[in-house]
Amino acid sequence: MRKGPSWFNLASIGLGLAFLYLPIVLLVAWSFNAGRLVTVWSGFSTHWYAALLDDDALRDAAWVTLRVGVLSASLATVLGTLAAVGLVRGGRFRSRLLFAGLIYAPLVMPEVIMGLSLLLLFVALGLPRGFWTLTAAHTTLTLCYVAVVVQARLVDFDRSLEEAAQDLGCPPWRTFLSVTLPNIAPAVAAGWMLAFTLSLDDLVIASFTSGPGATTLPMRIYSQVRLGVSPEINAVCTLLIGAVALGVAAWGLAGRARTRLPL
Repeated sequence: MRKGPSWFNLASIGLGLAFLYLPIVLLVAWSFNAGRLVTVWSGFSTHWYAALLDDDALRDAAWVTLRVGVLSASLATVLGTLAAVGLVRGGRFRSRLLFAGLIYAPLVMPEVIMGLSLLLLFVALGLPRGFWTLTAAHTTLTLCYVAVVVQARLVDFDRSLEEAAQDLGCPPWRTFLSVTLPNIAPAVAAGWMLAFTLSLDDLVIASFTSGPGATTLPMRIYSQVRLGVSPEINAVCTLLIGAVALGVAAWGLAGRARTRLPL
């Protein structure tokens, strides 16, 4: 007869979940506080959500963050997918170890070092810091994550499908677009979402590589929090939490719908 979980296991799980999610719950709750002080409850209100519509600085920062995230994630997905294909299908070519090391370096390199090195590069090239330097920096940061995700899928890919297509006269580039890419599409999509999330969350590298007119939402939030936390900041963070939760739920429902499709 199987025994149920002990009180120690339940308490450990409860404390772990509370440590992870209790601060988020408090943040969401205080975003509906009618007063400005975040330590004194003054009643329920959605005033701070309406105030976001009049905050031009936050809206501009959110728009910059969204554009940089979509563009850098798309570029990182293309380059990371090609890098993964080269690592898996390229065989033991010369300098493969060096190439793999350069691809995976951002995974273990501190973001401060990456941000400083990219800043020195842009200064040496005479490039003004702004939207495009920030996009290039985020592409460099997220490319390796896409390569890791796609490479894991390509390792288990059945190459007999590609061989069958090529035996029927399909050229290699069309084989990749018609056979390989549709089969690895979930991994490519997962890599894009991971790259977009990392770009949305980045603060350190953006602080080094951004410039006038390219202030991201994390930078704006950090600059305002240094002067004191306000319910308006809590409202922005709550909207971000809601967007992430909806995205995760939509992805999960889409995955369940795919598994129920008839073969």
